Amino acid sequence: MNKGNFNDFQLSSELLKAISLLNFISPSKVQEQVIPAVLAQKDIIVKSQTGSGKTAAFAIPICELVDWEQNKPQALVLTPTRELAVQVKEDLFHIGRFRRIKVAAIFGKYPFHVQEKELKQKTHVVVGTPGRLIDHIERGTLDISNIKYLVIDEADEMLNMGFIEQIERIIANLSHERVTVLLSATMPQDINVLCSKIMRNPIRVEIEEQNPAADRIAQERYLVDQTDKMKLLQDLTMVENPDSCMIFCNTKQTVDEVYTELLKLDYSCDKLHGGMEQRDRLNVMKDFKQGYFRYLCATDVASRGLDIEDITLVINYDIPYDRESYVHRIGRTGRVNKLGKAITFVTKNEDKFLKEIHDYIGKEILLKERPDEATVHESKQDFMAKNNTLPEIKETKGVQLSTEIMKIHVNAGKKTKMRPVDIVGTLCSIEGITPADIGIINILDVSTFVEILNNKGELVLQNLQNTPIKGRLRKVSKADR
Repeated sequence: MNKGNFNDFQLSSELLKAISLLNFISPSKVQEQVIPAVLAQKDIIVKSQTGSGKTAAFAIPICELVDWEQNKPQALVLTPTRELAVQVKEDLFHIGRFRRIKVAAIFGKYPFHVQEKELKQKTHVVVGTPGRLIDHIERGTLDISNIKYLVIDEADEMLNMGFIEQIERIIANLSHERVTVLLSATMPQDINVLCSKIMRNPIRVEIEEQNPAADRIAQERYLVDQTDKMKLLQDLTMVENPDSCMIFCNTKQTVDEVYTELLKLDYSCDKLHGGMEQRDRLNVMKDFKQGYFRYLCATDVASRGLDIEDITLVINYDIPYDRESYVHRIGRTGRVNKLGKAITFVTKNEDKFLKEIHDYIGKEILLKERPDEATVHESKQDFMAKNNTLPEIKETKGVQLSTEIMKIHVNAGKKTKMRPVDIVGTLCSIEGITPADIGIINILDVSTFVEILNNKGELVLQNLQNTPIKGRLRKVSKADR
């Protein structure tokens, strides 16, 4: 069945409005099959490559099905990495923006008490990594008694990272009366065993890519001595001169070393690995997505599931130790049927890893001769010109959603016993404002943030200068985004 339009799914007007503003033109193959299945409350197993629209495939029906009136979480999404948890949260937030869906991202290396406060507020969907979710469940700070929808995203990566036992611990605490969605790029036997334990008569969907990554990505390899890798990296980046490039290393130490050397050479670059503070990791990903720098040195923490557009070149500075990591790394380029390029450095002791990759992708990676000095020299001027030019900054996802939304800040919060009902009551007393114009309300200790929808932000802001909230005039201003 080929649905040409999201209208065919009989979604609410609020969801269709968000989908339109997010520039979703027509459903992808995976969305065509998953959206109606979840709307019909069916368990479903999805085998599909990254970049196929899997997140929206489960996010759209979940945002449609959750009951806004209920305060307890109704959907739980498990992800293998913190970066992916944040990305999935953002996607759910954007899709559910006009239904006022509250989404919390819960992961480690982030203050527990901050997450605990967030979970005390109305929350419809929780996205998180297994370890930190278990911490909250066992401490009683995450109530999962009302979970009706469970999503296990990137299940094969969960298996590789040793999370299957933790997933089973979480599921043991959930109601059997739920819809379960499992998504995976590959289906190893252990995943099939898990599915048989946790799902009821699941629908199985396998999406074959029309243009697999191996076909739309030009793949090359270079034989190199370990001590000569940095010089080869410099020569190749000068000749290739990419607009945006990811450089993958196998260890945090190597990432740090490569990043330090590139900084010395005045490359527009940054780094990402698991040893960094979570806030720094998230800021690096955000800046790279927007194009504030051209080269990102990273470990495999950046190889799975992350949606970054227009990466023109991937370089495996270190050949990955397992074949699946190779496919996920190079899959950062050539996204959404665009052409891409991937280069792999191979040292003389790494034939075993190379053979495994060749067997897995079904062909040999083309062996190339390194560029000669003349070619590198000829490329230098263009490389320097691009490197000294500020990249074009890309719009963040969902920017169109915000054109008719104003976020306001109220200088009062939990410490002054501010409640959502106080905010809603005051806003609805303003002529021309109804509950449909009030978006997500987030009450912190001494501040409250409220989204005003439908181009009514200025009206609300003006009126609140002279309108008491909870019996007192409050300082109200436009919030910085």
